[in-house]
Order: sequence, then C-alpha cells, then structure tokens
Amino acid sequence: MRTLGHIVSRDVLLAIRRRADVATTLFFFVIVASLFPLGMGPDPKLLRAMAPGILWVAALLASMLSLGRLFDADYADGSLEQLMLVPEPLALVVIGKVMAHWLISGLPLVLIAPVIALQFDLPAGSLGTLLLALLLGTPLLSLIGAIGAALTVGVRGGGVLVSLLVLPLYVPVLIFGAGAVDASATGMDASGHLSILGALLLLGMVLAPWATAAALRISLE
Repeated sequence: MRTLGHIVSRDVLLAIRRRADVATTLFFFVIVASLFPLGMGPDPKLLRAMAPGILWVAALLASMLSLGRLFDADYADGSLEQLMLVPEPLALVVIGKVMAHWLISGLPLVLIAPVIALQFDLPAGSLGTLLLALLLGTPLLSLIGAIGAALTVGVRGGGVLVSLLVLPLYVPVLIFGAGAVDASATGMDASGHLSILGALLLLGMVLAPWATAAALRISLE
C-alpha cells in the first residue's frame, strides 16, 4: 500500500507541475458540452433529450485526450523501466498510475458535469444520477484506456492508435452511462444501468491492471 501511495502521489505531483495539461482536458469537456446548446437552439425538450448522450460523449473524448500522458512521459525519461523493476507486481504500479490518471482527469469532469448539465435543463434528480454514473464510468474509462496506452507506448503517432483501440471498448460504458441519465430524466428507474456500470467497473478493476501490465511488458521488449 505504501508503494501504491508513492506512485499515486508522484503522478499527481507531476501533473500539478504541468497544470496546462490537466486544464486542457477540463476545458475540452466544458467547451464541447457548452457548444451544443448554442448550436441546437433554446428548445428545453430537445436539450433534455440530447443531454445524456452529449455529456457522456464529451466526457469520453476528454478522458481519451489525456491517455497519451499515462505512460509516455515515464517512457521518455526511462522511469517506466525502473518502475518495472520494483519488487511489487507490475499490476500494482498500473493501479497506482490509473488512480492518479483518474484523480487528475476523471474526477474534475465528474465535479463539473452537473454544473454543465444545467445548460440542458436537466431535472434536479437527473443531476444526481449523472454524478453517480460518471463516478462509476470514468474510472472504467481510465482502466480501459490504460490498456490501449500501454500497447502503444513509445509508438510514433500512438495517440491516434489508442483512439482506434479503446473506442470500441468504450461503447458499453457510453450506452449504460447515458442510458442511466436518460432513464432518470424520463422518470424511469436508472438502477439497472447503474448496476451494470458498477459490475463493469468491478470487472475492469480485476482484469484491466493485469492486461495493462502484460501490454507494457510486450511494448518494452
């Protein structure tokens, strides 16, 4: 646990020193989500109908925007090879880096999303569902994205390749995350969508770190 804490604190501290990179993800989400109400017009019914999909697509793209920073900086300065030599399992190192990635890119999106959702005239109850769905879904986006980032570490033009690898795997998260908010907005029970998101998150927490560790070994060989 001390090793895990050191990895998380190290990556968070490095991200704080590169505040522009962190702000880019948040600004991208805010700008993309804010442009749609301007383009679609002021019709409240249309905005409420489109809100779940727009907010989740914006969060998905913003999360994917930061995947290139997950391993590339450590690979460039040689510290990734050093992390692979620690006596703890490599999957533990991956968990620490994914946690740090979510804290600096996923958590700000979760906190700002209900404020942005006010532009779409979402009901108050749907804001809580949106917050809960993002709390379950954004860590899963980081876990899935880590696999793609590990497979493309050190590859020229890896950002485009990561997008091609992880976008198909993001589709279930997008469907059930947006579906939960849409169900809540229309007065239906969103617990089924949230339960599936929670199950996917648990599955990702168990399998993704080991898959990412294997991908890192393959990429660095």
